[in-house]
Amino acid sequence: MINTSESFFIAKKNIWEPVSHGISRQITGYNDNIMMVKVKFDKGAIGELHQHPHTQSSYVISGVFEITIDGQKQRLESGDTFLVNPDLIHGALCLEAGILLDVFNPIREDFLE
Repeated sequence: MINTSESFFIAKKNIWEPVSHGISRQITGYNDNIMMVKVKFDKGAIGELHQHPHTQSSYVISGVFEITIDGQKQRLESGDTFLVNPDLIHGALCLEAGILLDVFNPIREDFLE
């Protein structure tokens, strides 16, 4: 089965979906191989430690985050990036409200359910 979104993403026409307390996401585009998602965090929100079989590359659009990957912590700010290899345990603590731009390979089918 082929998954795909529209070719163009108009931010104001797409909803932000609640994920957990203080965190919401907006799927911006995908096909079977790749998915891009904006994730908005309120100050103090926690992206709990978790793992998945997808490669994840993330760009800090705004805010300040403490990112944990495989037990290592790093403070990241606007313009910084991080890479999570498949199955590594990772999470985020939002120190100043902000937005991450996450890219996954392959697609996060669980986000489309």
